[in-house]
Amino acid sequence: MINTSLRILLVEDQETDAALIQRQIKKAIKNPEIEVTDNLDDCHDLLVNFAPDVVLSDYNLPTCTGLDVMELVKEYDEKIAFIFITGTINDEELAANTILNGASGYILKKHMNNLAEKLEPLFKKVIINMVARDELRERIRDNKITVNQIYDFLDKINEDNAEHRENIERIRKAINQFKLDDEDVE
Repeated sequence: MINTSLRILLVEDQETDAALIQRQIKKAIKNPEIEVTDNLDDCHDLLVNFAPDVVLSDYNLPTCTGLDVMELVKEYDEKIAFIFITGTINDEELAANTILNGASGYILKKHMNNLAEKLEPLFKKVIINMVARDELRERIRDNKITVNQIYDFLDKINEDNAEHRENIERIRKAINQFKLDDEDVE
């Protein structure tokens, strides 16, 4: 069982399938956060307000197709994992096209009894990618801090240089004044 909590958006129009899928998800993940919808408008709202880590979608929906859902998800954030859970992808070419169009995987509903086993490796991959992105984000943040520190240091050098230039100009004036005073004495 996966202990890392995942935010999962489930796009499914059949209530019984949605309930079965949620039960299987809970067998694979200790504390998942799951939101369910069956249309593009609610899907868009959930992408914005729920910010899922992974989207699971049926292929045939009442007002759109799973490809429409996947396109919406990929437009929002191409890094969100997208998995089809469907009974309709029996055509190998259609299945291949879903993967080529950006799906992370697909599982047939006929495997609903062992869905947790099939989802677990896909969820682990999502978690690994999340950790890698977090590590990358942390490195970028560290690099930004370093760059900001360098800029700050350069600003201080420029301030010091301006102060040095002012001091050099004062010294020049003092030397010139000294020369003038010395010429007056001769």
